[in-house]
Amino acid sequence: MTMHKTGTRAEWLQARLALLEHEKELTRRSDEIAELRRELPWVKIEKDYRLETEAGIVPLAALFKGRSQLIVYHFMFGPDYTAGCPSCSSIADGFNGVAVHLENHDVAFSAVSRAPLARLLEFKRRMGWNFDWASSGGSDFNHDFNVWFTPEEQRGGGIDYNYRREPPMLDAQAGRTVQQWELRGGEGPVAEIASMTGTDIATYTRDRPGLSAFIMQGGEIYHTYSSYARGLDGVWGMYQWLDRAPLGRNETGVWWRHHDRYEAA
Repeated sequence: MTMHKTGTRAEWLQARLALLEHEKELTRRSDEIAELRRELPWVKIEKDYRLETEAGIVPLAALFKGRSQLIVYHFMFGPDYTAGCPSCSSIADGFNGVAVHLENHDVAFSAVSRAPLARLLEFKRRMGWNFDWASSGGSDFNHDFNVWFTPEEQRGGGIDYNYRREPPMLDAQAGRTVQQWELRGGEGPVAEIASMTGTDIATYTRDRPGLSAFIMQGGEIYHTYSSYARGLDGVWGMYQWLDRAPLGRNETGVWWRHHDRYEAA
């Protein structure tokens, strides 16, 4: 017998209509926040970022592919990783179907990571993905957009991520947890995720996830928006579905895997 509250269809409908008002309020508020995002001031890109793509070493402008807008997903895949971050990978599982629609609405899309391009493309083939992926390993791109930090910054408390300053990571913490590095709102079993990328916590968490948007006007590129940590929930497709499932997210730890590793788990 279920322990959850039950009722008649009429009682369900009454509760559902009450919930609908909250959902409509959330939708209206979401529209208002989207407008506030668009009102942010634009910041001109002054550096000549060079990234490695399947077409060779190209400037940031090339990622636009003739479009006026560009969205970059900062995918956690550092040069010392043996596989992409499983959390970023579960988000990226939704990119194939989305990118084609963005690109037919004047918005280019690319993932960007610090790992060498050959390793990114190998992992991309393994995952069956077809979206664009560029390596920023030879540039300051990831550091400038606050998704990669040096060991010195990590040890010295010089990390500003998700618009907050993090305390130093002490050597004694390197094998266990990362203080105040949020994983879906809590500290989380980061070591387990790091192991899926073939790294330790310190190495794994010097790279971070994020999303950045850019626009090109008059031959100039401007940075318009960036979001990190739980600000990425909206593009993490599986959670939008789980939030509508009877038991919700229903999780106490890391349950997701690279999509070709579930049977092994």
